[in-house]
Amino acid sequence: MAEQTILHATLRQATGKGAARSLRRLAQVPAVIYGPDRESEALTIDGTSLNRYFAATDRSAVLDLIVGDREPVKAILRDVQRNPIRPADILHVDLFEIHAGQRITLEVPIRMVGIPDGVRNFGGVLDHQLRELEIEVFPKDIPEHIDVDVTALVIGQGISVRDLQLVDIEILTDPAQLICTVIPPRLEEETTTDEEEAVDAAAEPELIRKEKGDEEDAAETEG
Repeated sequence: MAEQTILHATLRQATGKGAARSLRRLAQVPAVIYGPDRESEALTIDGTSLNRYFAATDRSAVLDLIVGDREPVKAILRDVQRNPIRPADILHVDLFEIHAGQRITLEVPIRMVGIPDGVRNFGGVLDHQLRELEIEVFPKDIPEHIDVDVTALVIGQGISVRDLQLVDIEILTDPAQLICTVIPPRLEEETTTDEEEAVDAAAEPELIRKEKGDEEDAAETEG
């Protein structure tokens, strides 16, 4: 189960782009919390505390959110918006309140475990195609990540979503979706390309020298 963390927030009265920019200049992050049994509320979270949370905890972790002097509520991060130029800068976060007896839908990262046989012994390359898995689960069973053992894969083999066996977790991602595959090495193709470039590079000066010699011969003839 994912580690639980405490985050403090305050209610936010001013909304809109201008108010959000003003908050960010003060190292505060605009946020919103919503859920099936509550109305959405605009919040403000200290940017330093939020960055510490991301540094120490997986994004899928269940957290204790304390708004002002209220009792803490359980929540998860639904969405995190970052500055496209400076990804370390958080622009806005969405929080979703959860309850112990209600299943929730979220995405968790997929982690490759082991080195495929086709990579270790035959020079293949592991192509990791699916990075996150959409699941439905009770809050107490939320995993930090989904481990996929790739040790036995040989060249040409792969693992699809349908191959996963998870306990107490319902997978919502398309079963046919390919998670990873081991593809053949490309050394021969790259070597051929390098050799062709070397031949072209060596041939070009000869052509230039020949053309220069032709010009000199023509000049002597005219002289």
